[in-house]
Amino acid sequence: MENTPIIEMKGIRKEFPGIVANDDITITLNKGEVLALLGENGAGKSTLMSILFGLYRPDRGTISVKGKEVHISNPTQANDMGIGMVHQHFKLVHNFTITENIVLGLEPRKGLGMDLTSAARKIKELSEHYGLNVDPDEKIEDVSVGMQQRVEILKMLYRDAEVLIFDEPTAVLTPQEIQDLMTIMRNMINEGKSIILITHKLKEIKAIADRCTVIRRGKLIGTVDVADTTTEAMAEMMVGREVSFSVDKGDIERGEKVLEIQGLNVINKRGVPGLKDFSLDVHGGEILGLAGVDGNGQTELVEALTGLARVDSGKIIVDGKDVTHTSIRERIESGMAHIPEDRQVRGLVLDYSLEDNFILENYSDDRFNKHGFLNREAIRNNSEDIIEDFDVRAGQGSLTPARSLSGGNQQKAIVGREISHNPNLLIAVQPTRGLDVGSIEYIHKRLVEQRDSGKAVLLVSLELDEIMDLSDRIAVISHGELVGLVNADEIDENEAGLMMAGVSRGSQS
Repeated sequence: MENTPIIEMKGIRKEFPGIVANDDITITLNKGEVLALLGENGAGKSTLMSILFGLYRPDRGTISVKGKEVHISNPTQANDMGIGMVHQHFKLVHNFTITENIVLGLEPRKGLGMDLTSAARKIKELSEHYGLNVDPDEKIEDVSVGMQQRVEILKMLYRDAEVLIFDEPTAVLTPQEIQDLMTIMRNMINEGKSIILITHKLKEIKAIADRCTVIRRGKLIGTVDVADTTTEAMAEMMVGREVSFSVDKGDIERGEKVLEIQGLNVINKRGVPGLKDFSLDVHGGEILGLAGVDGNGQTELVEALTGLARVDSGKIIVDGKDVTHTSIRERIESGMAHIPEDRQVRGLVLDYSLEDNFILENYSDDRFNKHGFLNREAIRNNSEDIIEDFDVRAGQGSLTPARSLSGGNQQKAIVGREISHNPNLLIAVQPTRGLDVGSIEYIHKRLVEQRDSGKAVLLVSLELDEIMDLSDRIAVISHGELVGLVNADEIDENEAGLMMAGVSRGSQS
């Protein structure tokens, strides 16, 4: 029975009100392999894995572990069968130590007390064995996002998981952390573990996966061997049409200055300078990309521009008007729009319907507001236009609560709302974070449309290839300072990477 798959899910069906999330899906995972589960946002990947992990019950279909049919009705049962899952949004207690988080629910006893010392010892051994570099005594609130993810991985290893499910594990990681994660995964496979990787990043599938199962709109499209399949072919299986990986944009026609940033200084939340004497201009008809490693002043800059943070000194001028100390509403009225970095915290009110989210910034507009009363018909028409224009997939149309949309559709809704304001200056922060290739291609096209119609676009992104593909000029920020400003066609990814690390261009010989 050596060839029995370690996991087999057969004919799985799962329906939610108004949507079939999984429609007769069959997948197999063999021992010692990485199986990628590829699909667009909302294709049904996470639902399928939540069924395997016992968070949902399937309406139909069977699950077998090592050839034996099982019923998994909660995550504890999944853990007992050797199945562990790292969720996209980590489930950690922030003021607990790493050790306390890992043993939660399995607290080791010594007489009447808890024996955290032996647990910490076991965690340290596991950490060293798999190359995780985790300090068991640190508190979660003091460690990076990448380290929190390693804690989630250790939680599974501590419970002796043999099958590890990763749900979009690289959405929140820096390029370096992604490479580290790939190494950790290889170490696990070498130990005989088996991995299911839910993702829509084709580069990562190519780097680590053995086989790839593609799901589209709840249906199984097929399973391929990664080594024999091109990225383009997998993208087409996922989206159902050919996807262009290059951004089409015509020659630049730079117009007037739309945004002038003059000698900006901002003190950040920790009371230290987050932005130091920062100056930059963005013109109409160009996309200016701001590149940098996370945490180098991008957040302070965006918050200062959009009115969320106080400026200590310096000036922000939009279309010739000083807006340095004006309100957020006045900035919106002066023609500024903002696609925020965190769609759930800053972008949407999750419990509001889509139509109400679409008028958050302009509900007092004459179109939507007659003598203090909201004009529901106009609000609904506005909403339906955005949903159609930006291909937002929402089960209940305009009335869908924002919370129930997939991440990609939440993002498309925000981009649609901001572009529908017809801004002169669009500040797009991580506009495609966590999106699949189809949605990325779509949002890139819409940003280029803004540029081509003479608007100014400031693109802030941690994805260097996104900056390289879209920008006309690239500004590099490091430790809150501008370290370089170049035309995009005069620089390659390697040079940009060095500048992001703080090496100025002149000293790169």
